[in-house]
Amino acid sequence: MPLDRSIMIEGGPVGVLLIHGLGGTPVELREVARRLAATGATVLCCQLAGHCGTEAELAATTIEDWYASAAAALATLEARCTKVIVGGLSMGALLAALLAARNPESVDGVVMLAPTLRYDGWSIPRYGFLLRLLINTPLGRRYRFVEREPYGLKDERIRSVIVRAMRLGDTDAGSLGTPSAALRQLWRLVGVLKPQLGSIRQPVFIAHARHDDVASFNNAVLLQRRLGGTVDCLVLDDSYHLVTLDRQRHLVTDRISAFIQGVVEAPLRQPASEPRRATAGRAERQAPHTQAPHTQPPQGQVAHVA
Repeated sequence: MPLDRSIMIEGGPVGVLLIHGLGGTPVELREVARRLAATGATVLCCQLAGHCGTEAELAATTIEDWYASAAAALATLEARCTKVIVGGLSMGALLAALLAARNPESVDGVVMLAPTLRYDGWSIPRYGFLLRLLINTPLGRRYRFVEREPYGLKDERIRSVIVRAMRLGDTDAGSLGTPSAALRQLWRLVGVLKPQLGSIRQPVFIAHARHDDVASFNNAVLLQRRLGGTVDCLVLDDSYHLVTLDRQRHLVTDRISAFIQGVVEAPLRQPASEPRRATAGRAERQAPHTQAPHTQPPQGQVAHVA
């Protein structure tokens, strides 16, 4: 079983949960966590079940396992904090949104960093769309998605450090390959989340690179259209997929901080004297139930969408 590499930084009454991506680790969110903690927040970067270990361990887990990890982390923050914002990177952004949809009384805001509803970035092979057709064949079950240049990073120095660590088997750096079983679970997660996007009424902040190599900007456009509440979108012009590590990571963190401040200053949903953890039905742990146009990005760096 992989070691728990979750990162917990104790702080004030505002809690921030950060969820890493598929095949990733809490380390990819560590710098963001430290900068948010410096503002006084209590920050938890949780480790999802099956991650930070071998590909076989990842392949043995499901979205129910990943969701349970995230829900347990949410409960940890609820016990300490009066307001909680949930966020994540790539697939972790989808889990954060699902937590918000299923626990509206627990989650006050959502941060979605490079949200990945589909792999359609410019580095993905043109035949990638065939994978869904082949994934359940004997050949498809043996398939593993192997990351390729530029590995989600425009910054060449950071890229070389991280790729070297992955090739040396450093589990803190994540894995170069994602087994097909994990990809099937990601598609299940997308299928569960999409019908619930309209029920997410909490404010949402999205940061997405215009030239994301893994998940095109169309992912952010779809979310802007379907989410049920206000959406604040930061369009990055000098980053690729891993926005928490790339060239504009400090800009991303500054905008997250401003977003959190806005959530904190919003009217409380319940009397301040009533402990959040005493509210019935909080931190729901049940696993999600599976349910059976191209748009150009806006010009300029920042787009605000209501």
